[in-house]
Order: sequence, then structure tokens, then C-alpha cells
Amino acid sequence: MKIVVDAMGGDHAPGVVVAGAVAEARERGTALILVGIEEQVRAELARHGDTSGLPIEVVHASEVVAMEEHTMAVRAKKDSSLMVGMRLVKEGRADAFASAGNSGAVMAAALFALGRISGVERPALGSIYPASPDPCLVIDIGANADCKPEYLVQFAHMGNLYARKMFGLAQPKVGIISNGEEADKGSMLIRETYPLLKASGLNFVGNVEGKDIGRGAANVVVADGLTGNVIIKLSEGLFSFMLKLLKRQFTAGLRNKVGLLLLLPAAVAALPGLAVLWPSVKALKKRADWREIGGAPLLGVDGVVVIGHGRSDARAIQTMIQMAEKSAQQELVQAIRAEFAARKGAAA
Repeated sequence: MKIVVDAMGGDHAPGVVVAGAVAEARERGTALILVGIEEQVRAELARHGDTSGLPIEVVHASEVVAMEEHTMAVRAKKDSSLMVGMRLVKEGRADAFASAGNSGAVMAAALFALGRISGVERPALGSIYPASPDPCLVIDIGANADCKPEYLVQFAHMGNLYARKMFGLAQPKVGIISNGEEADKGSMLIRETYPLLKASGLNFVGNVEGKDIGRGAANVVVADGLTGNVIIKLSEGLFSFMLKLLKRQFTAGLRNKVGLLLLLPAAVAALPGLAVLWPSVKALKKRADWREIGGAPLLGVDGVVVIGHGRSDARAIQTMIQMAEKSAQQELVQAIRAEFAARKGAAA
């Protein structure tokens, strides 16, 4: 199993990308191919001591698609780290591709180099929703701002397979985002999609309102790319805001600081109880941390592709690699390919 990592992708590449890759190779022995400007990649590797014994290969790519560039740059720069890396997957020299680069450019490179799985009309980006008690994937989160009912049904099938393979769920609950639980609520797109999902053979639980995502109403929440993107970005922003608010509330001003000092004796007395709770607190923090999610899988292209946050640090790069590896191990692409071949055969 080899994972291609775009060493030039992200706001802080290649430094944090190489750092995350080295950490992954050292901790878990994952075989990696770093693709990028070789001189820069090797210079970054040298910062991490002796890496000669690690399962890391470097493949040179003479061009870089910058974070502000899009589809035309991908088409023009055929020797970019994106295109070289995708070709390694296409040729069977690697099992998955991961990048924290421009999401639009990564999607374009995947379509150019890997193509779509037969029967898939539009690939979709999914994202794990961290603030749900049960595993939850929101799909699409930005690849398709304008959708047809048929696209949403396909997103539901791909999301269902993802939940089965990656979450280990036998019958994932599938819902569609709307502004009401009733079947006649929502935009024309939602109302036209509802009966199609009901007849899809999936475990369709109906409309899901925004407040219900965090309650575990569905394991797969289907949305057009615009709505899904707003849901994910708003949730990330709210979580970040709450952490900053709590920190500011407890440390701002002399009165609050004095209050904290007065609470210290009680806190020390409660240490045994806090020690018991600490693993749960750490697990909760880890679950809500976007760096631990691992990126967004691009479902529907004919190869495993995971897109990380542009602002990824070394830890986020490491979990992005782990998601790509698990997707390849679980044969996610093969499952989607078989599902859509069967659907195509049934329709014929």
C-alpha cells in the first residue's frame, strides 16, 4: 500500500506536508510517495534527521499549482505535483492520493487524470461532521453548487457506501437537508429529490433540519454543494469561536483571574475525579478538532482522492494520509464502481 502525498499542496507547503509525512512514516510505517520539486522536498526531509530508513520515496514534479490557481492552471501545468501524483495512482504505482492544495484544482486534476467512475454524473466532496453523537458524513460540501435531483440521489448512494466501509455501519441512516421535517418542505430541488430517495432502497429517514445533524438523525446528510459547504464551515467557525470565548471569559480581566486563583484549592481537591474524566475530555476535544478528521474524500472519481484543509499543519497532514490509506484498504472506490455498475445494469 503506497499513498501519494502532494508535497507542494497547502498554505504552508512543503514544510508542514513533509513534517506530517515523516511523522506518519515513523509512527505507523506507512509507505509514502512525496511528489513535488525534488530539491525543496529533500531539503525539508533533511530537517528531520536521518530519514533514509523510512518508507518515503520522492518523485520530482517541475511545476506547482498555487493555492489561488484553478482549472486552467491544472490543464496547462501537466508536470505539476497534482498531475504527476494523480498519474501515479492511474498507472497503479500508488493506491491513493492526498493533497491539502486548492480543492478546485485537486478536483480538476482528479477528473483529468483519473476520470469519473462509470455511471457517476458528478463527483462529490464529503466531510465528517464532528459535532454528532454518531458517525456522520455530509455530502456534497462544495464540488457542486448547482444540482439536479439525480445528482443528490447519487451522492446519497456514494455516501451510504462510505458510511458502510469507513464507519462500519450495516444500514446507515440517510437523510436530506431541508428547512422542515415534512416531505413537502424545502426547495423545489429537495421536494423533487425526496420521492427518489424514498424509492432508492437506502435506509432513507427523510428530511433533516440543521439542528438534527448534531443529534445523530442521520449518518449520511445529503446536500447540494453550496448548502453543505455552509453547514461545515459554519460548524467549524462556531466551535472555534466557543473555544476562544471560553478562554477569554476565564482569563480576561483581573476579576476573572482572581476568581481562577480562588478556585484552585477546590480544583486540586477534585483532581482524582478530574483524572477519571480527563480521557473523556481528551476524546471529545480530539473528535471536534478539524485536524483529526483527515480531510474530505472526493467520491465518484476512479481512484482514492482525499483533500485536506489548505491551512493544515503537520498533524492534519498525518490524519489526511491515514484517511487516504483507510479508504484504499477498505476498497471504497471498488465498492462505488460495483454499485454503479449494478445500478446501470438494473436500469437497462
